[in-house]
Amino acid sequence: MTRTATINRVTAETTIAVTLDLDGHGAGEISTGVGFYDHMLNQIARHGGFDLSVATSGDLHVDAHHTMEDTALALGAAFAEALGDKRGVTRYGHALVPLDEVLAQAVVDLSGRPYVVHDEPALTVGLIGPAYPTSMTRHVWESFGHAARMTLHVAVLRAARPGVQPDAHHVVEAQFKAVARALRQAVAIDARAVNTIPSTKGSL
Repeated sequence: MTRTATINRVTAETTIAVTLDLDGHGAGEISTGVGFYDHMLNQIARHGGFDLSVATSGDLHVDAHHTMEDTALALGAAFAEALGDKRGVTRYGHALVPLDEVLAQAVVDLSGRPYVVHDEPALTVGLIGPAYPTSMTRHVWESFGHAARMTLHVAVLRAARPGVQPDAHHVVEAQFKAVARALRQAVAIDARAVNTIPSTKGSL
């Protein structure tokens, strides 16, 4: 069984090509034009154990919004396609990931019902690096979760030491690593139910 997908998404604002192998080795080849976003999507590949290629050309002369949103939509669509009917998957995944002072939690249900909850502290910087708007992290999770047709909860449980402003880089990166680890668990094949769809409804 191969669990792979290729998604090509073309609009007047972006051109995107995504390839995904759920049973890869964590290899990422990412180019979106937004350096910190590339770094974050590489976290999804490496810590999820997925082989992931993303090539995005977007209207960065406007801002990063369309590039980031459309890439997240294409990535979510790739997960949905690669999972197929979800036969044999574990379905649920959860992870707690520390990054120095930050602690992030992600919980995934490959439910077929798009629903995203995101809880992040207010960040005092508008950009990470030259082009990643900190306001976009929630929108990335919403776009990804809805396109992937999954329930996704992402929460920053601890953002900083008392009396210290959160480090935006750490706050966002911990989230991506937590989501990667939760996805890795959720998409894994359950050896006890290889040919079974993990739902009493018989479909997800």
